[in-house]
Amino acid sequence: MASYGSFVAIGDSFTEGLSDPGPGGGLRGWADRVAEHLARLDPGFRYANLAVRGRLLDQVVREQVPKAIAMRPELISFCAGGNDLLRPGCDPDAMAKTFARAVRDLRESGAEVVLFTGVDPRDTPLMRRMRGRFAIFYLHVRSIADLYGCHLVDTWSMQGLRDWRAWHEDRLHMNADGHRLVAARVLDVLGVPGEEPWRKHWPARKVTDPRVRRREDAEWLRRHLLPWIGRRLSGTSSGDGIAAKRPDLTPYA
Repeated sequence: MASYGSFVAIGDSFTEGLSDPGPGGGLRGWADRVAEHLARLDPGFRYANLAVRGRLLDQVVREQVPKAIAMRPELISFCAGGNDLLRPGCDPDAMAKTFARAVRDLRESGAEVVLFTGVDPRDTPLMRRMRGRFAIFYLHVRSIADLYGCHLVDTWSMQGLRDWRAWHEDRLHMNADGHRLVAARVLDVLGVPGEEPWRKHWPARKVTDPRVRRREDAEWLRRHLLPWIGRRLSGTSSGDGIAAKRPDLTPYA
């Protein structure tokens, strides 16, 4: 059985744990859930989470990768690029070069590295138009994982994440159930026996009245999509003024 004495998580809202409420009004997320499990296996386990919502790939590479390397942990998770892929004119091939250089540096530190594909966006009406660029980038990620000997968590193939019951109402971030499934998948990929399965078969749901669905779509547009577009136009980010929730590699209680 694999074991790890220290873990640093870097990335954006996916790794920060957005939409998975934690104790004391904070955020939990898949990375904290993995850390909790690893801490139960090793009393001296240490954990840091440098991820900040809204961060682009270049920002994660510039701000978080050097800090993670300096901490010299046994395990580093690296997931970034999703926010870039949502922006017009992004180049997934150029992103992959930046991503690969960062992975090379992380691996040269001696740490084991966990990489992620994204979730297939084909079930999201607006995002499925960009499915090609998502697929290209995450094929690159798979190749980079193979090239540098990284662990790969393939969320693209996780059927349990295709159900909206695994997602927050904003349709961009997983809820507690989604984060729980990803944490279970990470532990499985690492070879660490977990307490929950990552495969999820949701019970059948009643067919939704099309009128109700249209009202839900309109509410989502008003509450989530339009504010997101507004931030893009104004050059602001949801992560402006937000600091990493666990900036130091410290014992995890």
